[in-house]
Amino acid sequence: MLIDLQVHSDYSDGYLTPTEVAKFLRDQGVKIASLTDHNTVGGLDEFAGACNKYGIKPVTGLELYSTLKNKRLSILWYNFDHTNAELHKMLRDSQNRRRNQTRKILARMEAQGFRLDIDRLLDKYNHYISLNHLIDDIKATPVNYRKIRSELGLKHPREEDIIRHYFHRRRGSLSSVYKLDNSNIGFERIIALRKKIGGQLIFNHPAKYGQLNLELITAMKKLGLDGIEVLSPHHSIGDVLYAQHLVQELDLISSGGSDFHRMELARVALKYSWQYFKIDSSHLKGVEKIIN
Repeated sequence: MLIDLQVHSDYSDGYLTPTEVAKFLRDQGVKIASLTDHNTVGGLDEFAGACNKYGIKPVTGLELYSTLKNKRLSILWYNFDHTNAELHKMLRDSQNRRRNQTRKILARMEAQGFRLDIDRLLDKYNHYISLNHLIDDIKATPVNYRKIRSELGLKHPREEDIIRHYFHRRRGSLSSVYKLDNSNIGFERIIALRKKIGGQLIFNHPAKYGQLNLELITAMKKLGLDGIEVLSPHHSIGDVLYAQHLVQELDLISSGGSDFHRMELARVALKYSWQYFKIDSSHLKGVEKIIN
């Protein structure tokens, strides 16, 4: 049975509405799916309604940026009470920290010659402020795009090029004042809240940032981690095999997701992950604890 336990909508860094995402998944033959927007549950009710319309079983989901002992992690959370007031406060605090940091960065960019209507930009985002959408808005002003192309020395800079140059520079760089962090939430705080509102916590695409290792995942399991995202477009076949080994070794749940955000606009043969990457629930040990 085809499932997808990691997709994103325009409530965070995706480009489709929750309803459009559900329709897309229906067209791919998905039977069970989870909308896992970053640090927001704003799109879950719309997604659940659309999934019910299109014959898909919705799983309540969320992706959280987290930290544990100075390590930055990405955590997927399933089957929790998304109406819980304490959860909403935790997410709102995270969103407000990111909003305040973004405002400071935009003010510094304005001082460096970018033309920005900061209040108008921020008013567009009622939930998580995604860096890709923010860049799209900045580029929409021609003088800003000309400035970006000139400073990067590229005629058609990619989103990754812009992020690397302006938002992810190392300390000491002239552009380091632009660095935008993910407004992380402590893993132990997430664990404490999970005890109140339930669900399963899954370590998201751990190999993407070189974190697929026994020591770290063992420590996370002792605190309450339930599983690992095994099938991910960010994982090589070697990563998948080792993740499966850790799932067996530590008796964890294995999950899988496409990390779908958009259909690519460029003229390329592969326009989205579902054209080369499909997740069959039969390959995932313990996934029934999430999807049943």
